[in-house]
Amino acid sequence: MIERFEKFSFYISEISRYWHKIASEEMEKYGLKGPHSVYLLALARYPEGLTAPRLCEVCGKDKADVSRMMSIMEKKGLVVKEGTNNNLYGGKLMLTEEGKNAVHFVKNRVALVVDMAGKDLTDEKRNIFYEALESIAINLQKISEAGLPTEETD
Repeated sequence: MIERFEKFSFYISEISRYWHKIASEEMEKYGLKGPHSVYLLALARYPEGLTAPRLCEVCGKDKADVSRMMSIMEKKGLVVKEGTNNNLYGGKLMLTEEGKNAVHFVKNRVALVVDMAGKDLTDEKRNIFYEALESIAINLQKISEAGLPTEETD
């Protein structure tokens, strides 16, 4: 069991580390960091715009992170705030044309990276892999919310 945990932890950590490294390098074109790509892609899925609290939910980030990232992206001309008094929490955040161009770039680069990273997987193995990751993520979320049982289970 410990060996499985070590392998799982190691490979998840390695995937995350290299993914973030690649994302950071790719986002340099826009003077941004890797985490900005998450926000760009989220805003692209909602062309009618998102409120900051909804963006927090969609991206799994806190208000401080959203505020900081949107401020940077707004200064770069990628995002605009629309709504009452241009207040971050009173209106919606939307991509500008430059933001949409950045999303197009990011989507193309992400597709390339995902294809290259999974080149040795058949479609069947890829589907099993994604199903397994989803199951693990859901189970970890439930454990995190409910807490670990006090007694060991078999």
